[in-house]
Amino acid sequence: MAKASARHILVSTEEEGNTLKNRIEGGEDFAEVAKQHSKCPSGQKGGALGEFGPGQMVKEFDDVVFSGEVGKVLGPVKTQFGYHLIEITNRTE
Repeated sequence: MAKASARHILVSTEEEGNTLKNRIEGGEDFAEVAKQHSKCPSGQKGGALGEFGPGQMVKEFDDVVFSGEVGKVLGPVKTQFGYHLIEITNRTE
C-alpha cells in the first residue's frame, strides 16, 4: 500500500500561498516559513504531517501528495481549510 510523508503550510489566501512559495523557492527554509505563517498546528513542527496513506487526508491534498513530484513545493492547493503549500518528503508505492 502506498504511503507518503509530507509537510505543509496552511494559509487563508491563494495570494499569500504564492508569496510564501516564492520565498521558499528563493532559498528560505520551508520549516521556518511554516513556523511563522502556517495556520495549522503542524506549523510548530515545521509543517511536518508524518506518514499517512491514501484517504487519510482530504481529497485535494491526497491527489497532490500521491501524484506530485517528491521534494518540490507544490500548490497552493485549495481545500475546505484554506490554501496549502505541500512538500512531499517521501513516498513509497
